[in-house]
Amino acid sequence: MTEEHIFEYEILEEEKDSMLVAEGYSWRGFADELQELHYLQGARFINQLKLIIYYGEFHPVEGETNIYSALGEQSEDYGNLLNAARKAVENGYRVFILPNPKGIRTADFIFERKGVYKMFDLKTISGKNSVGNRLKESVGQTNCVLLNLLCLYNVRNLTLEIKRYFELSSDAQEILIFLGKKEISIKRNIATSKGFLKMMMNNFRK
Repeated sequence: MTEEHIFEYEILEEEKDSMLVAEGYSWRGFADELQELHYLQGARFINQLKLIIYYGEFHPVEGETNIYSALGEQSEDYGNLLNAARKAVENGYRVFILPNPKGIRTADFIFERKGVYKMFDLKTISGKNSVGNRLKESVGQTNCVLLNLLCLYNVRNLTLEIKRYFELSSDAQEILIFLGKKEISIKRNIATSKGFLKMMMNNFRK
């Protein structure tokens, strides 16, 4: 059995209980299927993510574990995507790198861990005072953002910029931060709470 067939078999076995609606499904291509996500919520949104994983033309990334891609290595941002994907795998995720069809605002990843599926837009942060502007770019694109911090960042400024993002985007649900080997998940209820700064300070001290 080839690696490609093993991949397809594993996906089939893992998704079969929740993918019954996919039997006989007519795949419309990444552009249409990703566009559909903008109109879905809740269980229907998650089911669409599963359909994209199941039917999309993902291939295992050579030399990597649990990273699958539908994006060519010649993509300008491929290095940043692969770097973030590796960190996600270290934190227990299975990662699917999405393509970027022309004319569609879409995320960069689908993450799966312990049966939970999420879609993230990647923002690689390598300079100070850039988080706020990068987060604004994600408004209307996806409701979950992955911040891959490659530099030290003032915690107070980061906290304020994340809080502003949630205030600016009513659809925003989660910001996931990778800093070294740390994984910090910030949901809307946390970002709007009085103890948000204290929580951030504690997380960055660990």
